[in-house]
Amino acid sequence: MKLGILGAGNIARKMAYTVGEMEHVEAYAVASRDLAKAQAFAKEQNVRKAYGSYEEMVSDPEVDLVYVATPHSHHYQHMMLALEHNKPVLCEKSFTTNARQAEEVIEYGRSKGLLVAEAIWTRYLPMRLVLDQVIERRVIGDVQAITANLCYPVKANARVHDPALSGGALLDVGVYPINFALMVLGNKVETIESSCIKMESGVDESNVITFTYKGGKQAMLHSAVNSLSDRRGMIFGSRGYIEFLNINNCEGINVYDRDYNLVETYKPFKFITGFEHQVEACRHALAEGAIELKQMPHSEIIKVMQIMDEIRAQWGLVYPGE
Repeated sequence: MKLGILGAGNIARKMAYTVGEMEHVEAYAVASRDLAKAQAFAKEQNVRKAYGSYEEMVSDPEVDLVYVATPHSHHYQHMMLALEHNKPVLCEKSFTTNARQAEEVIEYGRSKGLLVAEAIWTRYLPMRLVLDQVIERRVIGDVQAITANLCYPVKANARVHDPALSGGALLDVGVYPINFALMVLGNKVETIESSCIKMESGVDESNVITFTYKGGKQAMLHSAVNSLSDRRGMIFGSRGYIEFLNINNCEGINVYDRDYNLVETYKPFKFITGFEHQVEACRHALAEGAIELKQMPHSEIIKVMQIMDEIRAQWGLVYPGE
């Protein structure tokens, strides 16, 4: 499979490195609006072709899959461009700026029979399956509540505080606690309560979110771009609890019984960067003619965006052009 990378920033660089270490996949092309930047990226990452426009790359008949690695504000436009040229897409999180855009992209991809996938890499990591199995074995009994947080002091990054680039903590890092909650408790969220602290630009720099599910289960989530956090996910059950170390890139799972004794420990599998799992999922889907991935189906992509839309509505946070 030949991958075309749309965008030449840091996350694109991580993907190029990952693919360069994989079998059966080639980092074939990279595109930037600046040809010199694309050429420097290609030389550094051993990418075969460099393009100075996105249109040129998606027009290349050799490209099998387009990986969109531009700011959130541009995901919709760039996915639609790729799909117009009959290219399947794997797009970085957050998938789009809002749910309406996500629905339009997915519907367009469906109409053309093309794969549309979100690169929310935590959904594809093997440790996600380990967690599922521990919960299914009812080692901690019935899951009643979770907490999850993800905070990085990246407020100085121009992209993060720019409303025109769909900035803020929610879409950048808050999407991970939200996905963690949905992976553990499902997506049947009955009520959402939230609050945030805003930057001068109007986007959120920190937030707290509570989901309430039918039956009384709850998820308490926090994300921010002005501080550092332990990045833990905690799952509380009727007979014990689970500590998930780093919801952004699992570093281990610890299981405790009702007497607070550590009874099970799981260490992460060896991997290149972790990005390879989503790429492999796409490669298999293309071979099978699938248009969505079981790890992150279209319905779940839309649900996450709907949840973030509701949260932003509670804050009065509207991005330019919405």
